[in-house]
Amino acid sequence: MKKIMLLGLFALCSLATAFAATPPEAVLKAFKQKYPDAQDVDWSKEKNGEWEAEFELPGNSKEMSATFSADGKWLETETEIEFSELPAPVRSALQGKKVKEVARIEKADGTTVYEAEVKRKDLLFDASGKVLN
Repeated sequence: MKKIMLLGLFALCSLATAFAATPPEAVLKAFKQKYPDAQDVDWSKEKNGEWEAEFELPGNSKEMSATFSADGKWLETETEIEFSELPAPVRSALQGKKVKEVARIEKADGTTVYEAEVKRKDLLFDASGKVLN
């Protein structure tokens, strides 16, 4: 009996999670317009109310995520990159640090920043190597 109740509770929690991770129609529409070929899309709602889609593009093995406001406005796209793909000034700024992973972040205002995970902390840089956070 306990197993059945546990399975029922697990199914109910899974169902609630599935519903909680369904973005508004405006977000889905904006995402499909920006990334019509996206595959394996997983949605999550951020604490600030924004929606993040993790996805893949055909022919691209890099991890990607795009963030949208609740009304469907695209905010940014983050793409995992190799350390060697960072601009030289950013690589220099990270010299001697143990970098776990890096990404390029394209923002809606047209700017591009670079993120590096160092000691469980995300550091943001502009292309000149200046730390932004």
